[in-house]
Amino acid sequence: MHYLWRAVDHEGEVLKSFACKTRDKAAALKFIKQTMKRHGKPKAIVTDGLRAYSAAMKEIGNDDRQEIGRWFNNSAENSHLPFRRRERAMLRFRRMKTLQKFSSVHAAIHNHFNQERHLISRDHYKEQRLAALAEWKALAA
Repeated sequence: MHYLWRAVDHEGEVLKSFACKTRDKAAALKFIKQTMKRHGKPKAIVTDGLRAYSAAMKEIGNDDRQEIGRWFNNSAENSHLPFRRRERAMLRFRRMKTLQKFSSVHAAIHNHFNQERHLISRDHYKEQRLAALAEWKALAA
């Protein structure tokens, strides 16, 4: 069994994905350090109730920025849904390397096509979607 750690910003964009065999303090510390090194210190970090997060945050010195709540984690959990759907269709991953490769590629593609539909008009949304598709076809060609 492998665990997939994902960092998602407030808009639902996947910042980093990381696969490992453990879900303990060492893995949380490694993931948080890597994410903070690349994206800087956040104003708030929303996590679930796993105690490994709070232990890792205390070691870094970010324990005052951690927020734990029942509905706080919804943006991170909702970003997992398309990934979980694909994982079920593929009947799990055989190796951790393929899981890591798939999750990083999926995050990049998802971020490219993810539009905040509820914030903009239909016409503007369709224009942005067509522009993203044209850019993707140019990159793939």
